[in-house]
Amino acid sequence: MRNLDLALIRTFVAVADHASMTAAANVLNLTQSAVSQQVKRLEEVLGGALFTRGRRGLAVTDAGERLLGKARRLLGLNDEIWSEMTAKVTRGSVRLGVPYDLIGTSLAPVLKAYTEACPQVEISLVCNSSPRLLEALERGEIDVAVIEEPLGQSRGECLGIERLVWVGARAGNAHLKPVLPISMVADTCAFRPAVLSALGEQGKQWRTVFENGNIEATTATVRTDLAVTAWLASTVPADLDILGAEEGLPELPPFAINLHLSRSQADAPVLELARHIRAGLVRQRQAA
Repeated sequence: MRNLDLALIRTFVAVADHASMTAAANVLNLTQSAVSQQVKRLEEVLGGALFTRGRRGLAVTDAGERLLGKARRLLGLNDEIWSEMTAKVTRGSVRLGVPYDLIGTSLAPVLKAYTEACPQVEISLVCNSSPRLLEALERGEIDVAVIEEPLGQSRGECLGIERLVWVGARAGNAHLKPVLPISMVADTCAFRPAVLSALGEQGKQWRTVFENGNIEATTATVRTDLAVTAWLASTVPADLDILGAEEGLPELPPFAINLHLSRSQADAPVLELARHIRAGLVRQRQAA
């Protein structure tokens, strides 16, 4: 009797979620060759192709579709069993650094789940731009950081890859102004160099409307059509528009969401929080 290798199943799900061997390799911290070999091995075990290549990347075959739902349930059950059977009372404290735009979207449910699972742990939350959080981690001021970084420029653990997109008011016209008004959360925002580089390559003039470390104020300037901004696609509020080439704006590069742990402080609360962050972001990608 043949048994399914969970590592192969995990790789299959990552490729299916990202429609790309390269993106899956970044998420899994593997080489693209290793991902390709694992997919091929799983296809040999199951006796059929799991992916086809289309215009938008890899797409699952009919066999892959039949496998995908069961594969996700299998991985979820595996993680649930592991968590319950190895559960210990975790006590202590942990300092978490998160960018402004992720705390209210991706990480809020993760923190709720962590506090319910580890009620004896005290969490200190630090919100700042990704570059500032990396500096705080190096100084030992935080224990865990979720960082937004240009793809391929990190030593952290890649949890996902996101499109960086232009965002404007619903049916707004700020993007039509001769000098593009831009509202960024802070002048240290991780997206700022990529945004300004893209505008420079296009030869488009721009001016800053707001950079003061307050994401609510940034959102307000966009909602009132005073400016446009750039956010990860998953963080864009439903009442705002994603803008692109049709609106005369340059394409922006993808960004990785990376997990960084303190080199000197990797105790039980830190490691358990890291596990919750990994699992939580994976569930969100699967539900998207």
